[in-house]
Amino acid sequence: MAATFSKLGLAEPILRALRKQGYEHPTPIQEQAIPLLLEGRDLLGIAQTGTGKTAAFALPILDFLSEDPQPRVPKRPSVLVLTPTRELAAQIGESFEIYGANVDVEHTVVFGGVGQTPQVRAMRKGVDVLVATPGRLGDLMQQGHIDLRDIEVFVLDEADRMLDMGFIHEVRKITAKLPRDRQTLLFSATMPNEIAKLAQSILRDPARVEVTPPATTVERIEQSVMYVEKKEKPVLLAELLRDPSIERVLVFTRTKYGADKVVKFLRRYDIPAEAIHGNKSQNARERALEGFRSGRVRVLIATDIAARGIDVPGITHVINFDLPNIPASYVHRIGRTARAGRDGTAIAFCASDERPLLRDIEKDIRQKVPVVKAPELGPVPPPPRRPAQSDRSKYGKPKKRGAKKAGRKKPASSGNRRSNDARKPSKSKPKAGGPRKAGPSRGNRKPKRRRPS
Repeated sequence: MAATFSKLGLAEPILRALRKQGYEHPTPIQEQAIPLLLEGRDLLGIAQTGTGKTAAFALPILDFLSEDPQPRVPKRPSVLVLTPTRELAAQIGESFEIYGANVDVEHTVVFGGVGQTPQVRAMRKGVDVLVATPGRLGDLMQQGHIDLRDIEVFVLDEADRMLDMGFIHEVRKITAKLPRDRQTLLFSATMPNEIAKLAQSILRDPARVEVTPPATTVERIEQSVMYVEKKEKPVLLAELLRDPSIERVLVFTRTKYGADKVVKFLRRYDIPAEAIHGNKSQNARERALEGFRSGRVRVLIATDIAARGIDVPGITHVINFDLPNIPASYVHRIGRTARAGRDGTAIAFCASDERPLLRDIEKDIRQKVPVVKAPELGPVPPPPRRPAQSDRSKYGKPKKRGAKKAGRKKPASSGNRRSNDARKPSKSKPKAGGPRKAGPSRGNRKPKRRRPS
């Protein structure tokens, strides 16, 4: 008989929130981790994305805070959840809001890319749970807006991604500010040596929960690879998107510039697409993600850094437009589909210079990715022609033409400043019928304001 949340020992207000969301049965990592965390154990959790690990730590934290409420102290939270990306931080914040709807627990989320004033204001009021990215958290700590001396539970989420993004140094600086007497949870999809060392240094006698072996892919995902030359990748993507069964697709590129380039190409053929990457403002990223969630945007183009934390139900396909340089990133990418018990499809484009990357991926996931022949790339409809204009250059920009007027002489060259100045109309017009009066002497003039040095 499948386990239920009611048998895990969670408080009734939290169970009511779960029932309202239609959640009755925990995922494997939730079933294993929640009882251990309710006992106060440190935890090392190894799980792929989409396995429900956010609820695995959020539910027991909410239970702990609701059972033993403490007065909130300005700037000093009781729980810290550290995560690598803005999207994932916002998503975790939403989870605390949903699961904690019936308990008196305050949370806030701080990350970069937006103004810090609302975040500072929230910390001054006092919060129980702080969800943060390393960069903005370090800035606010340095400015004296956040104090970590009262942290009772510390969660380090997506630790391997912290390593990939170069945040390990910041993570170590933050953990050095935490009290020794705390409960620590570390979650990671993979366990490279650097993360294993970090876990050993911050965890005390941890329980280990591993729901799938490291670097394995979700079994429900149908994987395939298509060999295609680099210059033909955009055309192949447009050809595949003719298939209506590709309802909602996440496309991964290696670079930010590449993501923008693919979006421009697809829009030329009336395919709704948006890009999400580190160069986009937070508002632009949120608009793109909301459009993708609502279905208004069918195709979302993303880089690895921005895509961590994208939890959109109903992603039918993941397309690796560029293969990742790091094999473990392939697992993270395709894990965005086949979530919540659904099936999914992952297609990889492989150019001739990417074949070594494909071999590394197959070695890492310990299986061969089936090769599928790319469809015939027939004539792709040409982009709409712009109306011809006689004054357009070959680059599409209007040619600059001199605006000569009849009877007007060409102004003197920039070297003859006296001549140019003489042509400027005077601000004070002389009275008609008489010579212009002399202005005030230099000594009587009001001195000009000088620009501060």
